[in-house]
Formats: sequence, C-alpha cells, structure tokens
Amino acid sequence: MILGGLQKLTLLDFPGNVACTVFTVGCNLRCPFCHNPALVFNPSEDMRISEDEFFAFLKKRQGILDGVAITGGEPLLHSDIGEFIAKIKSMGFKVKLDTNGTFPDRLEKILSEGNVDYVAMDVKNTFDKYAETVGIRNFDVELIKRSIKVIKDSGVAHEFRTTVVSPLHVAGDFVTIASQVEGTENYFLQNFVDSGDLLNGEGLSELPREELEKALEGAKKIIPQAKIRGES
Repeated sequence: MILGGLQKLTLLDFPGNVACTVFTVGCNLRCPFCHNPALVFNPSEDMRISEDEFFAFLKKRQGILDGVAITGGEPLLHSDIGEFIAKIKSMGFKVKLDTNGTFPDRLEKILSEGNVDYVAMDVKNTFDKYAETVGIRNFDVELIKRSIKVIKDSGVAHEFRTTVVSPLHVAGDFVTIASQVEGTENYFLQNFVDSGDLLNGEGLSELPREELEKALEGAKKIIPQAKIRGES
C-alpha cells in the first residue's frame, strides 16, 4: 500500500466511533472539485508514511481508538487493499472504507470477507452527468450502478453521499440522484467547500442555501431520511 497521510484522531469520519483516518495515494477519477489533488497524483515524501509506521501507530492506539477510516484517493485502486484491511481488523479495530464505486468486483470481494464495518460511497451526480462530474470522457456508469447494488446487497452498514457543487449540480438533480440509491436509509448531501487547493476549481462554488434546501427536499421524496451532512 502507498499511504499519503494519517489523521491521528477524528470524531467525524467514522460515524459513532473515535477513529483515525489513513489516506491512500492515487485516484482513477479527475473530479474538478477534488480537494485532495496531491493524493490523486504523487504526494511529496514528507506527506507519505510507510505501512510499518502506520501499523506501529495503530499498535500504540489499541484500546484507545475504536476504528480506522480508509480514504484517498481511491483505496480500491490498490490490489492489496483487502490484505491491508484484514490486518487492521486483526488488531481489533473496526474499519470504515470510502470508495468512488469504480471497482465493483473488488468491492464485492472485500465486503464478502467480513472485515469492513461501514462503507461510504460517493455518488457524484445523475448518471447522465457523471462523465462531466468525474472528469473522464465516456465514463462507464455501469460500474457505479453495480457498486451501488453490491453495497445495498452486502448487509454491511453504509451510506451514500453527494458533494453538491454549482454548476455541476442544480437542486432538481437530487430526486434523480436519490432514485439511483433508492432503498438505502443513509443518504447525505454535503455542500462544496473551496479549500483553495482543488484539482480544477475554476468557476465552481457551493450551492446557495435556498437551493441546497430545495435539493434536500427533492432527495427526501425518495429517501425520507436524507440529510445535509453536519445537520440533524
């Protein structure tokens, strides 16, 4: 595994757990609003940590941390992600996995192994606007459809979420987006925040509050429990 950083404590990334967050390097998408561009490409050596360093850290946190959130980049880009997760689990930690949903076969295998306690998948947009949103021409949305089904059928606790970005999204999109994950209980809208270090953020902004609330109203028509991230 190539690791691009470690957040030693988080109360937000793994719902209901005190956790750390480990970042994997590399992503197969080029979302213009990505706020981790260093992880998409090649982070500097001072950002990286070795697996040995990471597991030495975990050993010291046994009995202190509940779990580990694995994010990226795209963790499933790495062929050894299953072994990495299993090793974390063997140390007594719960595991949360973030994914963009582009590796449904690998995702299905990992979830079937029983080492993931929670999985969170980004659903970037309506299927017809996916290619533009992820920055990949002729993007195959069947990968996303398969991953959604894999997660819903897995029995693993999960959530789907969409980062809401103007002009890539408008309020009216969210009935359709919610329909794409219909049947789940946990769907979150998270409004775009310009970190100042985006992959290609020119012309992008958060959705105005009134429009964000309209987007939530649309999502709630399909998933009544839908929420704006960070709000009750």
